[in-house]
Amino acid sequence: MIDVLIAGLSLGAVYSLVALGFVIIYKTSEVLNFAHGSFVVAGAYVTARTSEVLGFFGAVVAGILAAALLAVIVERVLVRPIRDASVISLTIMTIGLEVILNTELVRQIGVDILPLGQPWGSASVEILGSPIPINRLIAIVTAVVIVVVFLLAFRYSAWGVSMRAAAEDRETAELLGMKLGKISITSWAIAGALAAIAGIFLTGAPTPGLAPTLAAVAMRAFPAAIVGGLDSVAGALVGGMIIGVTEAFATGYQAQLEFLGRGIGDVIPFIVLIIVLIIRPQGLFGRKEISRA
Repeated sequence: MIDVLIAGLSLGAVYSLVALGFVIIYKTSEVLNFAHGSFVVAGAYVTARTSEVLGFFGAVVAGILAAALLAVIVERVLVRPIRDASVISLTIMTIGLEVILNTELVRQIGVDILPLGQPWGSASVEILGSPIPINRLIAIVTAVVIVVVFLLAFRYSAWGVSMRAAAEDRETAELLGMKLGKISITSWAIAGALAAIAGIFLTGAPTPGLAPTLAAVAMRAFPAAIVGGLDSVAGALVGGMIIGVTEAFATGYQAQLEFLGRGIGDVIPFIVLIIVLIIRPQGLFGRKEISRA
């Protein structure tokens, strides 16, 4: 059980980073970005391709910058020109973009699994008698630190205040002199960087490396964002942990859950999503919108 719990927490921590990217983009641009999975793959792919030349940490920087740049290009070239379009139109556009980007990235990756060269490799430490990969522990610590930093930034930094103001009322924020374009492009870049970090951890131990299926794995973080609440930074962390632990237990106890069918671990995040939406449509930490009849 300890093995499964740690695996779930580490997977949830990575999901939290991806979910936080969903939340940041939604709060600033009101775009539900389904192309986020490709940002995860792009960051991991650049890291894998440059690790031999730049070393692991240099490749990590390159991967983060590449994913951030890709996100900025998407915002500038595709999102900004149609920012006044309906939410449905923007969402459908990101779905089409995800298909295009993922197809090209899968073609570039090929059939081989690309190692990213994490220096800790498959090393593990023993916790309560169970060997736990160091990669999982680092993922948990990194995700918690990043989410805490963003919580403080949203509350106390000028960027965070501007983002919250833009999320509340874009027109009023613009009239007050806030540069919404700058806020938006910064948010997309940060979301891309977070996606790259998540991709690096998702390809570490016990996973052997970058595989073409990474985008599908990354998109299982989408339920985490919805469960926690699309307008809540803390919700991204909690939602990620809930989805990660639930998925890990469903996968770890597959034999006992065989009556539910094979592969229940792959679909359990979306089952949790449906249950939460039925009970609380705005998510666990999302704000309920009140409208007058």
